[in-house]
Amino acid sequence: MSQTVPPKIRLKGRRSMALARSRSIASRIGQAVLLLLAVVIFNFVLIHLAPGDPATVIAGESGGTTPEQLEAIREAYGLNDPILVQLWHYLVKIVHFDLGYSFYFGQDVTALIGERLYPTVLLAGTGMTVGLIIGTLLGVVAAIKPQGILSYFVTVLALVGFAAPVFWTSVLLLLALSIALPIFPVQGMNSIIVSPHVLPQMWDTAMHLVLPATALALIYVALYSRTARTSMLEVLDSDYIRTAWAKGLGGKVVIFKHALRNAVLPVVTLLGLHVGALLSSVVLIEVVFNWPGLGSLLLESILRRDTPVILGILLASSVLVIIANLVTDVAYRIIDPRIAVSGGPQ
Repeated sequence: MSQTVPPKIRLKGRRSMALARSRSIASRIGQAVLLLLAVVIFNFVLIHLAPGDPATVIAGESGGTTPEQLEAIREAYGLNDPILVQLWHYLVKIVHFDLGYSFYFGQDVTALIGERLYPTVLLAGTGMTVGLIIGTLLGVVAAIKPQGILSYFVTVLALVGFAAPVFWTSVLLLLALSIALPIFPVQGMNSIIVSPHVLPQMWDTAMHLVLPATALALIYVALYSRTARTSMLEVLDSDYIRTAWAKGLGGKVVIFKHALRNAVLPVVTLLGLHVGALLSSVVLIEVVFNWPGLGSLLLESILRRDTPVILGILLASSVLVIIANLVTDVAYRIIDPRIAVSGGPQ
């Protein structure tokens, strides 16, 4: 015989749950700030322990190579200061959103990263979103009929997707759909001559985006389809789903209302964890397709030992990764309130 919970007790339970969730999210934000500080210090020390003298890079760009000029440059940029002093000055600049000045490009690093950020966000966001949607849908549909053709297709697709390097996939797409069949532009983000009107410009950018975004999406289609299929199979085999079937609920209600919510939790977890891997894949794809984003800028800066730009890009990517993991944790706690009470994913 079922017992009705009094409204006061129900309200108290909801308040306790909301308080636990707020404390859990606040604690997670504090951890993210400390982690970001640790990453910034690690990046700075690592870059400054690397061999080579930044003064020679600066002198090379300005034409000065004498020892006196090199010494004057070191004094001007504070390169003769102890590393702890340099680190302190760097942290103070970061607090004021000042990432320094590029030795090679002769431009403010914040402005330089801002110019290259949009192409990278456009490419990464499009590829990951397409991969997430298609991969999750394929995995869920394949789990509903585990012995069907689609289920075997998803299994093979996941194996091929994991085995194929993104560099190889990118080159293959380039050769097949840009050179052998000239359907899409070969490289870059825009054509040399573009119409001044907005819609033709957007169409031109979209055509340039198709191949690099596809190369990126293939990775996540393979990853998320396999994860969603496995998770959905486990959920469909659980007791509460069998109870839902026994109560005579419709297939759409059981699948989309009761099963899908729990089945997507592992996919949400992977979404946050793979942002770091996403950036490494984006670097390779930007190099292959000559996409003018942060990845190609990072490669140029490493080759020219442009330390302020390298540190700026590492900081920006670290912030993106930490924010993505933070959003994932918060989303996890909202989807499953038990995690906020227990203190973390089980």
